[in-house]
Amino acid sequence: MSVKKRFAVIGAGIIGSAVARGLVRRYEGADVTLYEKENHPAAHQTGHNSGVVHAGLYYEPGSLKARLCRRGVSLLRDFAHEYNVAFEECGKVVVATSDVEVKRLGGIHDRARANGVPDVELLNRDGLAQVEPNAQGVAALHSPHTGIIDYRSLTEALVADFRKSGGRVRFSTAVKKVEQRNGVAGNTAIVHANVDSQEYDQVIACAGLQADRLAARSGEDRNPSVVPFFGQYFILEPRFNDVVNGLISPVPDPKYPFLGVHVTRRIDGGLMIGPNAFLSFSREGYTGLGLNVPDSLAVATDSGFWRFAAGNMATAAREIAGVLSIEKFVAEAARYVPALDGADGHRATRGIRAQAMNRDGTLVDDFVIDRAGATMFVRNAPSPGATSALAIAEHLIDTAALS
Repeated sequence: MSVKKRFAVIGAGIIGSAVARGLVRRYEGADVTLYEKENHPAAHQTGHNSGVVHAGLYYEPGSLKARLCRRGVSLLRDFAHEYNVAFEECGKVVVATSDVEVKRLGGIHDRARANGVPDVELLNRDGLAQVEPNAQGVAALHSPHTGIIDYRSLTEALVADFRKSGGRVRFSTAVKKVEQRNGVAGNTAIVHANVDSQEYDQVIACAGLQADRLAARSGEDRNPSVVPFFGQYFILEPRFNDVVNGLISPVPDPKYPFLGVHVTRRIDGGLMIGPNAFLSFSREGYTGLGLNVPDSLAVATDSGFWRFAAGNMATAAREIAGVLSIEKFVAEAARYVPALDGADGHRATRGIRAQAMNRDGTLVDDFVIDRAGATMFVRNAPSPGATSALAIAEHLIDTAALS
């Protein structure tokens, strides 16, 4: 008689939920437990993002981001169709407003083609006007298959299917650490939670904003450390809902580490602009000042952050303007969609990005997965982490099977 395998997954964001579902479907009869410290799934990054399904335009060819994004889009689209999760391929244009940006746009086009993004093409001014009549620029890159989705609903559907397939979810159960145990029969891991401790054959930690802390408490390197950056979104008045047909973004400036203010259609039919990107004083504070003293002290004592800050004062100056003034925020979007000039609306709940940072102050760009005994720790899964979630899950489960 075969022994039933026991798996634990930590974190019920979109990646953890996809991993849990993937395990219970891969291993018939396996005992799979999904831990989540909140009382519902998608409580943090997953439930506070733009809803964009990225096509894979910007990522370094051959990187995990590039490979898993393209695979993730396919898996996500199929899942959304099967489980009736709202999804729309509205398309995206990246707009160049100067000759310098046109040159950068060519580089993005080369990357997109290398990554296998389908039907991506460069447009001149007239071509841009045909796709997005209210956008203004000298050239653009068109990605017709970039889409939008409700990631919270998607995650809830993943969890529901996981439970239906026999998986167990432990909400309101915070994991303190994972202890590695080496035995004659093989390696196992003990999940120490706030209420009990359980032993598993394999553990996969998808702790998002708390990834570095869980790893450190489990005896692993604290680095790369997580430095939280908040992103604000501004939802425009309904009269602006039909100003654009899809998603519109500026050409990224290599001087800045973030991509700039986007114009984004929402799956509910609304229109929003954002995000900006600025240091957050809390890892999980989505309203008001969002001040958390331990989180703030962690940043203040992070030498990597100060090295990053020293080299990015221009970024901070640019981003703080949009934080303090909605008018400046809107004006940035109106630079390439003039019809939005003077638009009004309201701020949405901010999102917080778990950005992994090296000791030298450089941002960790690719997905990072560390392994310790019978445990894998997802240490960095920024955008397009949500788009790639089902492919990341597939990759993690395949890797775990090799141990």
